Amino acid sequence: MATTTTHRPPAAPGDRPDRRTGQGGWPAVLAVTTGVFSLVTTEILPIGLLTPIGATFRISDGTAGLMMTLPGLVAAVAAPAVTVATRRADRRTVLCALLLLLTLADLLNALAPAYWAVLAARVALGLVIGAFWSVGSGLAARLVPAHRQGRATTVFFTAVPLGSVLGVPAGVYLGSLAGWRAAFLVAAVLTVLTLAALLLSLPPLPPAAVTDLGVLRGLLTGRGTRSGLAATFLIVLAHFGSYTYVTPFLETTAHAGPGLVTGLLLGYGAAGLLGNALAGGRAAGALRPVFGAAVLLLAAATLLMPLLGTGGPGAAVLLTLWGAAYGAVPVCSLNWFLAAAPHAPEAAGVLFTSSFQATLSIGALTGGLVVDRSSPATVMVLGGAVALLAAAVVRGYGHRVRPEPVTEQRDSGTDTPSGAR
Repeated sequence: MATTTTHRPPAAPGDRPDRRTGQGGWPAVLAVTTGVFSLVTTEILPIGLLTPIGATFRISDGTAGLMMTLPGLVAAVAAPAVTVATRRADRRTVLCALLLLLTLADLLNALAPAYWAVLAARVALGLVIGAFWSVGSGLAARLVPAHRQGRATTVFFTAVPLGSVLGVPAGVYLGSLAGWRAAFLVAAVLTVLTLAALLLSLPPLPPAAVTDLGVLRGLLTGRGTRSGLAATFLIVLAHFGSYTYVTPFLETTAHAGPGLVTGLLLGYGAAGLLGNALAGGRAAGALRPVFGAAVLLLAAATLLMPLLGTGGPGAAVLLTLWGAAYGAVPVCSLNWFLAAAPHAPEAAGVLFTSSFQATLSIGALTGGLVVDRSSPATVMVLGGAVALLAAAVVRGYGHRVRPEPVTEQRDSGTDTPSGAR
């Protein structure tokens, strides 16, 4: 999710690239970005492989949707827990350990003898997601000089739509050729290569500020963060409650084969890149209109899908609009939290990650219950209705997002903002 924001963590002596050893700088930014790409691809890969995985283990689409539910629930808890537990640990060490765990999760997924093993791998993935996003989301700007920080942050967040553009369609195509397990094996290889790149390029990165439970509690009392939580909950619920089951919809309603499904998901991801790029430079300065437009467009696409998406051309148009709309959502949501707490960017990242991942899980689970009792088309309509509620929240509260007051908290000799009281 590309974003250019002025809410950057303060520079610290350890933040600057070590030019004497050649560490840091753009190689490190690209390595961390590739780590995000690998993580996002692994997370959303089951969306494109839901049907073959379900067939392998003889489970329903709704039960297969647990592959999307479990990681989000674990990530929602892991984001604050791991961030607080590792608040004084070198960020380089933390990220490398997380990528090692991601590699093991990919391998377990690929070799799973039964569905319980797949779910165990997804639990491990959830731990990585929560910790990596919370710890890593603000690191790109620390690896380059001040005048390059905006570009570095933009490069970092483009890994999210790239996961949809390249990762998921490639996984679907590979799954159709060699089986769904092969897709996870390739993901494991990519993660190992990324881990090697991080070890070679990333400099020591002591935390710029200590994030503890007091900081997080303080942010939760702020009006801006509470309204951000409400808006994020509704739009992510709408999106993942319906998009998790887009492959069954395309297969049953649009009568799309594996090749067409791959092409449609590729178009969705490409549109996501465009929406991400367009929103990235505008969200910080015009949050409410950009966020509101994205949410309304997403609502329209999902509501019209059962009516106009019954064939390849109609589905292609609506998925393109859907992708462009959702591409802007993470950018706007993150900027909302950062605007509400510019004094505590890592803590804002924790709230963003936790709320996003928890709602992702609730959406996938709720959508699965609806699919098993009704149809994928019903999920699309319900997703659109919830998106309209999200639009009302953005319209009503988006203009009220203001930085929260800062109070200081002493923690072992380190002054850290404790957030709004």
